[in-house]
Amino acid sequence: MRILLINQAFVSPEEPGHTRHFEMAKFLQSRGHELVIVASDLNYQTGQRTVARRGFFAEQNFDGVRVLRSYIYPALHRSYFWRVISFFSFMFSSVWTALQVREVDLVMGTTPPIFQAVSAWFVALLRRKPFLLEVRDLWPEFGVSMGVLKNPLVVALARWLERFLYARATHILVNSPAYREYMLAKGVPPDKVTYIPYGTDVDMFNPQVDGSSIRAELGLQDKFVVLYAGALGQANDIDTLLRAAKRLSHRVHRENDNLSDNSVAEEDRIRFVLFGDGKERPRLEAEAQRMGLSNVIFAGTRPKKEMPRVVAAADVCLAILQDIPMFRTTYPNKVFDYMAAGRATVLVIDGVSRRLIEESGGGVFVQPGDDAMLAEKLLELAQDPQRLRQMGRDAREYLVKHLDRRDKLNETLALLVRLAEG
Repeated sequence: MRILLINQAFVSPEEPGHTRHFEMAKFLQSRGHELVIVASDLNYQTGQRTVARRGFFAEQNFDGVRVLRSYIYPALHRSYFWRVISFFSFMFSSVWTALQVREVDLVMGTTPPIFQAVSAWFVALLRRKPFLLEVRDLWPEFGVSMGVLKNPLVVALARWLERFLYARATHILVNSPAYREYMLAKGVPPDKVTYIPYGTDVDMFNPQVDGSSIRAELGLQDKFVVLYAGALGQANDIDTLLRAAKRLSHRVHRENDNLSDNSVAEEDRIRFVLFGDGKERPRLEAEAQRMGLSNVIFAGTRPKKEMPRVVAAADVCLAILQDIPMFRTTYPNKVFDYMAAGRATVLVIDGVSRRLIEESGGGVFVQPGDDAMLAEKLLELAQDPQRLRQMGRDAREYLVKHLDRRDKLNETLALLVRLAEG
C-alpha cells in the first residue's frame, strides 16, 4: 500500500519540531507499506529553507522515507496576510508535486493550515482515490478565538471551507476526543470520525536518558530547570511565563535582603529554559530583556533526535496556551514526550489536557493566564523533589499503558488499510 501525504509543516529528524509523520512513515515501512510525503521547503518553526531546489521540487530520502519538497513563498514569520499568501503558494505547488507520485492507494491531507488539505482533496479527486483528512487543530475556530480571523467575510468563507472538507473527506482522523465531539455537533456522521491520540515513542523518551550535557552546556548544573519545548507563537502565551519569572525574580531580591551571605533563596535556583522558535521569539526576547529577567534562557532550536536529552535536562516541564475556550479541546504533543521521559508537567491549559494530567497524576494544573499561581506552583515543586519524582513515575506509567505510539500507530494502520481497500 502506498499512501500520499501532503503536509506543508513536515519535520525530518534533522530539524526542530514534531516528527510524528516521519515516525508514522518508518512504522508503515516496517509493515511493508510506504508513506510518500509532499512537504514545503521551509521549516515551520524557523522559517528557514530546508533544502536547495534546482527545479520545481527537490526529493529527499530520510532513512528510506521519501519526501518531495515543494515550493512555498518564504513569509511564514511575517504578517498574517503574508502567511496566507505563503499557504496559498504551497497549496498550488503541492498539487503539481503530488501528481508526480505514481500508483497511490490513499491520499491523506492534514490541517492546519487548511489550504493544504484542499490540495489533498483535489489530488484524491483527480486520482479517484480515498481521501483521509487528519485534523490536528480546529481551524478556523482557533483563529477566530485568538482574534487572528476577524473579517466577517473571511470567517464565513473559512467555515464554508471547513464544512466542505468534512463533507468531501472519505474519513476524518482526529487526535483529541474533543475534536470528535466538535465534529459530531457539526453534523458529521459518527462512523466517519476516528479518534486516535498521537502518543509518543516510549523508547526514545525515557527516564534513563542523560541530560547532564545540556545542563552543562547552559551552565545549569546546580539550578532547578523549568523546560518549555515548542513553538514560540501567539497561541503559546509565553508572556505569562515571563511574568511568573519576574515574580520569582522580585522575591529573590526581597528575600536576599534578609539572608546571610551563605544563604541562597530557593527562588534563585529556578531557571526557565525555552527551546523553540517562532514568529513571537524576537518580541519575547526583547520583552525578557526589558524586564531584566536573568532567570529566563532562550536556548534556540534542536533537531527532534536531540530532544530526549533536552527533556532529560529538566526538573519539571511546562505546557502553556492562551486562556481561550477552544484551546480546552487540544492535546499538546509535547506533554506526551514529557510524560514518557518521566518528568512532571506543569500544565497551564484547561480541558482535555487537564483531565489527562489529573488522571495520570503526572503533574499539576495552573489556571491559564495566572502568572502568580504559576510562580507559586513552581516554587512549591522546587522545594519538594520527592513529590516531583513520584509525579514523573506516575506520568511514565500512565503513558506506557495508554499512549504508547506503537499501539496508536497499529490502530492508524488498521484504519489506513480499511480505507485503501474500501
